[in-house]
Amino acid sequence: MPTGDAVKPLNHQIASQPTTIFTVMSALAAQHGAINLGQGFPDTEGPAHLTETAAAALHDGRNQYAPLTGLPELREAVARSNARFYGLDVDPATEVVVTSGATEALAVSLAALLNPGDEVVVIEPAYDTYLPVIRLLGAIPKLVRLTPPEWSVPRDALAAAFGPKTKAILLNSPMNPTGKVFTSEELGFVAGLLQQHDAYAICDEVYEHLTFGVPHVPLMTLPGMRDRCLRIGSAGKSFSLTGWKVGYVTAPARLAAVVAKAHQNLVFATAPNLQRAVAVGLDQDTAYFTTLAQDMTLRRDILAAGLREIGFGVLPCDGTYFLTADIRTLGSVVRNGEDDQAWCRRMTAEAGVALIPVSAFYDPSGGEAPGYLVRFAFCKQPLVLEQALTRFRDRVERG
Repeated sequence: MPTGDAVKPLNHQIASQPTTIFTVMSALAAQHGAINLGQGFPDTEGPAHLTETAAAALHDGRNQYAPLTGLPELREAVARSNARFYGLDVDPATEVVVTSGATEALAVSLAALLNPGDEVVVIEPAYDTYLPVIRLLGAIPKLVRLTPPEWSVPRDALAAAFGPKTKAILLNSPMNPTGKVFTSEELGFVAGLLQQHDAYAICDEVYEHLTFGVPHVPLMTLPGMRDRCLRIGSAGKSFSLTGWKVGYVTAPARLAAVVAKAHQNLVFATAPNLQRAVAVGLDQDTAYFTTLAQDMTLRRDILAAGLREIGFGVLPCDGTYFLTADIRTLGSVVRNGEDDQAWCRRMTAEAGVALIPVSAFYDPSGGEAPGYLVRFAFCKQPLVLEQALTRFRDRVERG
């Protein structure tokens, strides 16, 4: 085997990536016995009848490969869900592709659209898998930053990011990590740019059922957008079963067919028993989804009120699992010149609470990111949130 200088380099896009911040902070949480409000997963199980359905399905003799685009019962349930919540008329046979999680759905949607040299508009702060996949495909991300604390859309900058090479925008609403839900007016502006530049939209809508007092409006529902959008949903977020990794893409048939080909070459099929359980979940009464959002609203409010009392600057949050806070108002517990990443590492050890620095959601090529914002995951039991607040309160009081 070649050694030393004779060893050929590995893929530079992958090899140069740092270990994800979620892995880093979760490891620190375990090391220090900290409460982990970093990674966005619930600390309770999802609906028991769904896990029972999945368990029973393992014994029904249908454990071989599922169809490439997903089991018919799940594709039909996805279509019914689109109709029930958004008035979208979707053909389950040709316009739905089931994937192994929303992360794969994003990858195959990007792969279906992009050729090397194409440009993709990405709004920052952005979920950490977006840019690596775009770059692996040889495409070029065009970054546009939202402005805290309101995370308002800079319309001039967004319009300037579109050009002759623009193939698509990657739109995340409700948005991780900001908790922003794009308004109808903002979506209308995006729609106008897509029509002007003959571009597509990959819509990451995994938190579609987790909005708090504001409606989630899929871009696909706007005039002229039905044939330009690929809409991504996630059973993990809708049913608090993140480990199942079942996602689904809704797209016009000509796009869905190419998404399916990309899926064929990456995964081919998703676990059939989980697909059957997710189909049951999507067909649940609307009251389930209402209660889910109400429950998360309560948890958000517990955390937000406690953080304000301690002295954090709490930013608006209209959706997702995540609340963003400004650490600059904490005075003595923020060292001079300390950025959000250093502060999160130190607080994991000193306060016993692990968070995610929001600067991790920015690409260094776009210039200096805000270094004073941290992300809290509030998809935890209220008692756990109260315990985390107590730990921070004690740390702040010690100075």
